[in-house]
Amino acid sequence: MSARIIVLNQQSLPTARQIKTALPDARIWGLASRIPDAELDLSFANFGETLRQLFAEGSPIIGICAAGILIRTLATQISDKRQEPPVLAVAEDGSAVVPLLGGLQGVNQLAQQIAAALKVSAAITTAGDLRFRAALLAPPAGYSLANPDDAKAFISDLLAGATVKLEGEADWLSKSQLPFALEAALTIRVTEQLDFGSENCLVYHPKTLAIGVNADGIADDTVLFQMLAAAKLAPAAVAGIFVPLHQATHPQIQAIAKTLQAPVRLLPAAAATELALAATGASGRLLASTPSCAIALAAAPMNPNQIGQAPGHLAIVGTGPGSAEWMSPEVKQLLQNATDWVGYSTYLNLVEPLRQGQQRHDSDNRVELERARLALNLAASGRTVALISSGDPGIYAMAAAVFEVLETPEPHWQQVEIQVAPGISALQAAAARIGAPIGHDFCAISLSDILKPWELIEQRIVAAAEADFVIAFYNPLSTQRRWQLEQAIAVLLRYRQPQTPVLLARDLGRAAESTQLRTLEALSAAEVDMRTLVLIGSSKTRTVAHAHRIWLYTPRRYNEASSSS
Repeated sequence: MSARIIVLNQQSLPTARQIKTALPDARIWGLASRIPDAELDLSFANFGETLRQLFAEGSPIIGICAAGILIRTLATQISDKRQEPPVLAVAEDGSAVVPLLGGLQGVNQLAQQIAAALKVSAAITTAGDLRFRAALLAPPAGYSLANPDDAKAFISDLLAGATVKLEGEADWLSKSQLPFALEAALTIRVTEQLDFGSENCLVYHPKTLAIGVNADGIADDTVLFQMLAAAKLAPAAVAGIFVPLHQATHPQIQAIAKTLQAPVRLLPAAAATELALAATGASGRLLASTPSCAIALAAAPMNPNQIGQAPGHLAIVGTGPGSAEWMSPEVKQLLQNATDWVGYSTYLNLVEPLRQGQQRHDSDNRVELERARLALNLAASGRTVALISSGDPGIYAMAAAVFEVLETPEPHWQQVEIQVAPGISALQAAAARIGAPIGHDFCAISLSDILKPWELIEQRIVAAAEADFVIAFYNPLSTQRRWQLEQAIAVLLRYRQPQTPVLLARDLGRAAESTQLRTLEALSAAEVDMRTLVLIGSSKTRTVAHAHRIWLYTPRRYNEASSSS
């Protein structure tokens, strides 16, 4: 997960930018009241809430501020050293880099990387790291410590003068300043074999195992784990799950990857043995195989990201009506993790302040199916794609377009994992701004006759009016469609009283936001455009005055003597 560089004033920005040269994926987040948005990747209003949320999400935090501020802010969140992300304090002028939390997640290595960029020394206080030039608690990428609970006492013994012998190979250990001796009471073992270690033996599993899987022959994932157990191999030594291109989204593949916490990579081979050996390369050795699963051993730890292709991921996200405060944390994370953003230009512009290197793919508002195909094709090539809708993606938006396109599927789309992330709809936002007009039964109708005939739209307006629903009109009119709203009003006046309240909500969550109350008889199409949601009350919808303003609501009790329950 990319780091967040937290800045509280403009004086800290030069240091933040220097850090970012060493950490290109990091994002600079700043306090909105003190720093212009244009200077930041993202602004926030509340320092404490933002910091605690990032910590809970596991994001590395680099605070360009006093260490005490970070400690006091996160004090209530600190509970499990195995789970806490790296947290560092950096002096405003870049003169000091102090790792605070996240020793098991590589905070000291991150501190050294930042310090090198700032041309200073990291204030590392972990005695073992300093003396031995090896982070035994947080091994480098490609290695996993099997028994961290034994490490503290083990390191204490080393610091007290004990010697250690090394079994197995690992450059980061052999080139360290650990006190090695042939006859030693302590042992560090590097092995792909299942070994739980002990208080006198630290065990590191190198990521040298490649699992080839053809899911067509797997009823469940027990066969793979039986193979690992029979060969006495450690699941933590698995570098990746290698599967045929068309099986990336197979449920068994996903279950295996989740259990092993290993990435899935796609290869053109089909047989499990071919997949495993292709991943380990010419020096690889087959350890075990069945028609559906194979395990091969590489000569050195593997970087799965350099082998084959990543499964594509398509997130269809709803960003809400327009305000960043109404965007869910899930959607923000999906946008940040994406490699590509696809969407209508207006909607992409709304989230542009969050973009950090993602490639934009803009299109016109009327090419939904073409946009869906583009997003699927990008994801099928191994990209992580966010297909962006305003409001909620499932309400008159891109989620339906994607699934419509999937009815005539392309074979390569089968390797794409699809996720739909909801957003606050224009209907919900409009209702919240005015009170509770959808407190009882309601419906939504699009007045656009581009994708359905007006005759059908009019039938639905009549049905909703007869049923006495509160009605939300989406797409009420455009420069080419002017008469539909007037016709809809005429239809409704046959069923609703002229004084029925109507809400016009425009540009919700944006700078030009406006809400206006009208009556049905006074509603004019001249006040409405494509960015307006028109909400028509039912026969029970009413207004109530409170605190110098008028609220609109529809009672929950649907009778003449409406009262709260």
